[in-house]
Amino acid sequence: MTRVKRSRALSWLCTLAAAAALVLVLFPVYAIIVGSFESTNTLFSGTFYWLPHAATLDNYSTVIHAQSANVVTSLVVGLGTALLALVVAVPAAYALSKYRLRVTVILVSSLLVAQIVPSIVLATSLFIVFHRINLVNSYPGLIIADGTYAVPFSLPNELLDAARIDGATEWQTFRMIVIPLARSAVITVAVFAFLAGWGDFIFALTILNGSGIEPITLGIYTYLGNYSTDWGAVMAAGVFAMVPAGILLVVAQRYIASGLTAGSVKG
Repeated sequence: MTRVKRSRALSWLCTLAAAAALVLVLFPVYAIIVGSFESTNTLFSGTFYWLPHAATLDNYSTVIHAQSANVVTSLVVGLGTALLALVVAVPAAYALSKYRLRVTVILVSSLLVAQIVPSIVLATSLFIVFHRINLVNSYPGLIIADGTYAVPFSLPNELLDAARIDGATEWQTFRMIVIPLARSAVITVAVFAFLAGWGDFIFALTILNGSGIEPITLGIYTYLGNYSTDWGAVMAAGVFAMVPAGILLVVAQRYIASGLTAGSVKG
């Protein structure tokens, strides 16, 4: 009986912890959505309204007029980053998993170290390199920069064992066996790569450096001034930035759950 009570208490505790975590994650999103329908004066009135107070669509009108091109830019960068991850990183992950040499350990360790380097440090280094090869203020430069944080470094060994079929070439094995079996892992890589490009701010701010190319993240930043800030527009632009990412995550959630369980992307 004691064990049963402890088990129930632990279940309730885990449930409460999960609920608290869900509230902590969703409440800021809810607050942004509510704030997107309010004026800056209302937002700074000192009172939090659970529903929009004196609701207005002026913020969305401002954002749609000013940020539509920036949304398209973010889509191009996000899709480009996802494509880069699929074309380069997935075959690289297959090779690293198949050919386990001493240099493989060094290479994988280097990739892991690169993942923990602060973005601003990496962005500064890339800016110097891209400036020399004329990739500053360009889509390819930003896509390559975002791709550095969207690189998976392994594929499950079970997939490689299943791919060893007599008579098949290396390309046929990779294209006809590994890719179909690793579909969830590949989709997960693509989704995370897209989100890396879509939500990037540091690389965009550093590498674009005042060019005409401006993703939605920099578009939000333009509303934050030294002397005045249009917080209503910031909230509305934030909603615009969340919608595509949210839809993508909802559509691909079952693939993401399966892909993360397979350990196919960086954690």
